[in-house]
Amino acid sequence: MTVHYFYPLRLEASLHETIWGGRRLERDRWKQLPQEEVAIGEAWETEVSTIVQNGAHAGKTLGEVVAIEGSAFLGLQAVAIFKERFPLLAKFIDANAQLSVQVHPNDEYAAQHEGGKLGKTEFWYILAAEPGATIVHGFKATTTREEVEQAIQEVTLDRLMHEETVQAGDVIFVPAGTVHAIGQGVLLYELQEYSDVTYRMYDYGRLTASGKPRELHIERSLDVSHYTASRQIKMHPVSLVEGTEYEERCLVACRYFLTSELHLKAGGVIHDQTESSCVILSSLGAEAQVYYGPALEYSESLKRGQTMVLPAALGKYRIEGSGVLLRSYVPTPEDTAWQRWKAANPESAQP
Repeated sequence: MTVHYFYPLRLEASLHETIWGGRRLERDRWKQLPQEEVAIGEAWETEVSTIVQNGAHAGKTLGEVVAIEGSAFLGLQAVAIFKERFPLLAKFIDANAQLSVQVHPNDEYAAQHEGGKLGKTEFWYILAAEPGATIVHGFKATTTREEVEQAIQEVTLDRLMHEETVQAGDVIFVPAGTVHAIGQGVLLYELQEYSDVTYRMYDYGRLTASGKPRELHIERSLDVSHYTASRQIKMHPVSLVEGTEYEERCLVACRYFLTSELHLKAGGVIHDQTESSCVILSSLGAEAQVYYGPALEYSESLKRGQTMVLPAALGKYRIEGSGVLLRSYVPTPEDTAWQRWKAANPESAQP
């Protein structure tokens, strides 16, 4: 039966085993992992195959809900940028070991070379990092395609790449074309264009358990890379609200997404409404209730490590509780938070 009203959908993340993952998502109380000792590297919060846990759509996948509700669920701005598909993929990532060096194409290259798929611009919010943990972001200095290709063949690319030490609270913007890697001992929250196009450029000469190197996508990675040093690696969040009930900071903004951090003070209340985009809420420790309905008479709970999606057509809603959560959506060009963020981060601002 088609559901003709809208409500916050709480999703059950899909867990992904990786050779570089670990058990930190469970150890730090973000997720409950499978009992067997598998290495979980990623929890995909808004994968279209994730299962709705609550309400009339319970048991359906996020993709099935999008197919039923269409643009009213997604929002006109999200559809304008991403068409009739869920726009953004949120993840928790546990890098128990160094990840390979990767680069993502922009939308134009992906559309032409990857069968009409999206490119990938993303950002990372560092949740925890071991002392001295690093990421790769761009090159140490301007280089060339030829120098990079030779360094890949000689397994010396790490000499050209820029490593940056990170700690909890750092915000890293990774536009398409940025050569990047997450280092060992980093736990982070990632938000990205909903795309699976990743080119593995370099893997430090590592071998799999079968004694073979992992596949590299050298030509395409060389096609799409920026051969420069990154002008800015750590973003400057912008304070939007400093109230007695909550504080809000815009962490990052671009045409694809805007993410703000909401810090609810004990018993705090946030009043807001959805408009031209669906909204992703992820709890970074917040224990909260999200109220909705004509008189805000209904509510759904949100706890540490959980994510919910608010349909664009939901309208007014209220959040009550305490702790930190992230709110992400596809912004309009007139979005004031985006404009303020661009002014504070001119080296990373994009049209």
